Formats: sequence, C-alpha cells, structure tokens
Amino acid sequence: MRTRPTTTAAAALTAAVALMLSGCGSDTDDSGKDKIAGADTGASASATPSASASEDGIERPEIKLPSDVQNVFEGGSTGDAKKDAVLADNERRVNSIDEAIVVDADKHPALEFYSKGDALMSAATYIKSFYDNDRSFTGKTRYYDREVTFAKDGSATVTYCMDATDTYPKNRKTGKVDRSVESSPSDYAFYNTRLEKNSEGVWQTTSVSSTEAAERCM
Repeated sequence: MRTRPTTTAAAALTAAVALMLSGCGSDTDDSGKDKIAGADTGASASATPSASASEDGIERPEIKLPSDVQNVFEGGSTGDAKKDAVLADNERRVNSIDEAIVVDADKHPALEFYSKGDALMSAATYIKSFYDNDRSFTGKTRYYDREVTFAKDGSATVTYCMDATDTYPKNRKTGKVDRSVESSPSDYAFYNTRLEKNSEGVWQTTSVSSTEAAERCM
C-alpha cells in the first residue's frame, strides 16, 4: 500500500505540477477540444473560479465546462450515502481535468482539490499533452457501469467505463472540429481509481489505471 507523501515530497509534487501546467491556457487566444477521460470545450476565464459551499458544507472550487462539451454520468443514487459521496467526487475529478484542458484560465484549483499524488501528476501530464499539441475536443462523453468498493484501510475504489464515440478532436488555435474521425474500439476505456478521504471530507483520487479498447465497456 502506498504511504502518504511527506511534507517535503508533497511540496515538490505540487511545484512539479504547477511547473508542468504553467502557461497552459493563460495566454492562448482560442480554446479547442480533444478526446479526454471526461472532456469539454473551449472557454476562457482570467479569474480564479470561486469556491462555494455544497450541500455537505464543503467549500468546493467551482467547475464550469463549456456548453459544447457534455459529460454524462450514468447511474443515480446508490442508496448508500457514503458510496454516493465517493461517486460525486469521482465525477468532480473527471470534470476538473476536462476544465483544465478546455478552459483557458490562470489557475484550475479544482484539479488539485480532487487529485493528489500519482493521480495529480498523471492528470497534469495528460492535460499538458493537449496544450503541447494544440488540441482539445468537443462533444459528449459517457461514463457508466460505475461501482464503488471500500478497503479496510478506509480508502475507496471506483471502477467505471468511458464511451467517447460522440466526441471529436478540435484544434485549439483555429477552433476547427474534425468530424471525419470515425469511432473505434479505442474510444472505449475502463478505469480503475483509488480514492482517499482527506481531512476536509473530500474523496481525492490518488491513483488511476486505465485500459483502452476495453471489451467489457463495449
């Protein structure tokens, strides 16, 4: 089992993520889109999104996704309040990654609010790859077969499928959408994520593994 990072290690990690994402979005003129594990479209915002209290009393950073990008999370309430809380923060984490990809802003506080450790670093690398290639995406991404299990150490595992057959690549600079791209097995992916509840009551994702062209999701 992975132990929590020391204060020094955590500080170094935060600095590394900040460095990777510096310049991503703050100086671009057009926002674009590309396929992501929960994506959205281009919009710009110079101010840092404000935090607001949710129904559980937690001050959460606001996440705004553009109107041309839609994330659909299937499966309603499980009837278990604890599982519902985990699924809600898993959903917010997906949206926070998409926001960082498609919304040009000086900061994306939700990203570090819902991810930490290896999951934060992998998200930062993933996001940066879109900016490096002047790409983004538009369309609808579907998330389904979402399941939660709990470990004896208090952590949670969330597994789910993603269907990106209705999303299309978008050039970040020109805004041009490539709708000629045909669906393929790689548009289906299976995710296995680990989450830990922090002192504020937020279920943060700490690690993620994924399988593209996952037969179980087709």
